[in-house]
Amino acid sequence: MASKIGGYDNSTATGAIGGGRAVQRPQDAASGGAQSSGGSTGSSSESVQITGVARQLSSLEQAIRDLPAVNDAKVAQLSNAIEQGSYSVNSQHIADRLIQTERELSRVPDGSDTDSDADAE
Repeated sequence: MASKIGGYDNSTATGAIGGGRAVQRPQDAASGGAQSSGGSTGSSSESVQITGVARQLSSLEQAIRDLPAVNDAKVAQLSNAIEQGSYSVNSQHIADRLIQTERELSRVPDGSDTDSDADAE
């Protein structure tokens, strides 16, 4: 099967990827066995804990999914104001909102704490 990716045509390649060699799976440090890429091993009792931040993100994602993609009424109102020449930009309001957004973002954890690796597992 020929395919061309990134300017390289692999139809001229002489061997298959991996060359038919065996692949060694990484060892699990806790059990000494091969790590499984999915599913449960049956004998281990692993648990997953969701942090408060993850729960909050999940609820925010759901709230965003429930909103319409476009606020048609607002678009119509703004379009009408622009067409009539009555639309004006309140630069003070925009600046205040930008500062408010920056303050809110500065309170969001950046994920660089030492427990982030443990949460990812």
